[in-house]
Amino acid sequence: MTAQTNSAIPSAQFRLTGDDGLCVACARWDSRGETRGVVQMAHGMGEHLRRYADTIDVLTSVGWTVYGNDHRGHGLTAHSPARFGDFGSGGFDLLVSDMVRLTEIARDEFPDVPLFLLGHSMGSFAAQLYVIDHSHQVDGLILSGSGALDGLARLAKAVPPGINLLNAAFEPARTPFDWLSRDERVVDAFMNDPLCFATLQPQSLASFLGAGRRLKDPVALSKVRCDLPVYLFSGSDDPVGQHLAGVKLLIERYRAAGLRDIAFDFYSDGRHEMLNEINRREVQTRLLGWIASKQNRFEVRASGPSLSYELQR
Repeated sequence: MTAQTNSAIPSAQFRLTGDDGLCVACARWDSRGETRGVVQMAHGMGEHLRRYADTIDVLTSVGWTVYGNDHRGHGLTAHSPARFGDFGSGGFDLLVSDMVRLTEIARDEFPDVPLFLLGHSMGSFAAQLYVIDHSHQVDGLILSGSGALDGLARLAKAVPPGINLLNAAFEPARTPFDWLSRDERVVDAFMNDPLCFATLQPQSLASFLGAGRRLKDPVALSKVRCDLPVYLFSGSDDPVGQHLAGVKLLIERYRAAGLRDIAFDFYSDGRHEMLNEINRREVQTRLLGWIASKQNRFEVRASGPSLSYELQR
């Protein structure tokens, strides 16, 4: 994990009320200068939003305001370790509904700027589900550490008991989480973080993996608007993306559904958390470059520095 920055401290912390009455912990990080646009972040399984402090700092430094929430069963929303990994009776669908509600809040506060949804890992699958019914609510979809959830679910069912599916390719491994990143500091920080944990509770895990059926359904995918810009980035050694096979399958499915604006970056030898990888500056620079390439589609009131720049390595 990179050193914590000022963006570890949000500009505002608040709670939204989920459809089942759950209070979901949310945060906003204000841009430096006027806001050019909004990035809404959806984190992965077993972690929390503040693990993205470095990327949030990069985004806010060039005029983007960042919103996000700790998913149900995660971080500050979980309230206690006993609730870690528990979505509640509404399952994965309510996690996605929480994200939709947060978008509504961000739109109310910043109605005249573009909004991009960035989902990582479990958050990327939630973002895939989000755009099936709500693609008109966002101006672009960014998927990190993603893939085809149905393929991942099949592998999870087939793996023998006691085998760590995600870490298997890296055995003998230093830790059970070597699959996250080649940066040992990132792995150690995850393991030492009291708000991080290994997996979902059984009912919630079943709800999450069960979403794979809808995410592969051509009829469902046809509901995504064809002009939605999509950007995917993944490491070639990411087990969640099935070493790029699942990512490429997802791209094929989106193209078959009629999506016309799909871009991607694949990183050789990269593992699951490309935003926390040893080449994170390259990853962040390309991410900002894609955002900049889409920004000219919108009339943005904010003024400020260009998004096209090379991060200091």
